[in-house]
Amino acid sequence: QVQLVESGGGLVQAGGSLRLSCAASGFTFTRYLLGWFRQAPGKEREFVAGVTWTGSIIDGAGSVKGRFTISRDNAKNTVYLQMNSLKPEDTAVYSCAAASRWYTIDSREYDYWGQGTQVTVSS
Repeated sequence: QVQLVESGGGLVQAGGSLRLSCAASGFTFTRYLLGWFRQAPGKEREFVAGVTWTGSIIDGAGSVKGRFTISRDNAKNTVYLQMNSLKPEDTAVYSCAAASRWYTIDSREYDYWGQGTQVTVSS
């Protein structure tokens, strides 16, 4: 049974930091591209960042560049999203996803999804 379980979301003040984790099981983690997406109320889902199985980084939304960092630990079957200098506009449900493709930022091409974790940034 495939599972992606996110954790680490919550309420934080603007300028603060959060580290999201996504623990995976039920598939060969080391052969999958991992990505983080987010969706704010009334907005479309947005690709935040991705990391290939070799560790190459795929940049996503320009608004998070320089503030968010994705990483993966293949020994722990876990992908992380370190979020610094958070802004109220970062408020969204953040979801991790896995794709068997080498490279994609299209959410429709991701095979497995977590349930999402809420991140709320107060001003």
